[in-house]
Amino acid sequence: MKKFLIAIVLIGLALAASPATASATITPLHPDVQYALDEVPGGVALSATHAVWPALGMTVTAESPFARSVGTCATGTYCAYAGTALTGTKLTFAICTNVSTAGLRSVGSIANGRSSGKVQARDSAGTVLGTAFPNGSATVGSGTVGLLCTL
Repeated sequence: MKKFLIAIVLIGLALAASPATASATITPLHPDVQYALDEVPGGVALSATHAVWPALGMTVTAESPFARSVGTCATGTYCAYAGTALTGTKLTFAICTNVSTAGLRSVGSIANGRSSGKVQARDSAGTVLGTAFPNGSATVGSGTVGLLCTL
C-alpha cells in the first residue's frame, strides 16, 4: 500500500510538471493595460488590450500593432489618448464628471464625442491644458492629470 501511495504522488507530481499542463497559453496584458490596472483600483481586464472599470464608467483600450489607428471617441463618450492626434492607448469615459487620467502614463490628446458641453484637460493645479468642444478634439500639453466634462 505504501508503494502504491508513493507511486500516485509521483505520478501527480509528474503530471503537474509536464509540458501539457504548462502549454495552456495565457496572452499577457498589453503594458499600458497592465499599468492602468495597477494604478486605478476596480478594473477588470477583458482582453490583452482592453479593460473596464464599471464603477467609474471608464475603459482603457491599447492599440494593437495589427489594428488601424484608434480614431475618435464613440458617440456620447469622451476620451483621453496617450498620443497626439487621437492615437495610442485610450481611456473612454461615459459619465460626464471630473475624472482622473491616472490610467495613462501621459495624455497627448483628448476627444469629445458628445453633442453638447465641453471636455477640459487639466493639470494638478487645475490649469486648463486643452479644451475639446462637442464632436471635437484637442492636443494637450504634458501634465494632464484629469478631465473635466461639463454638460
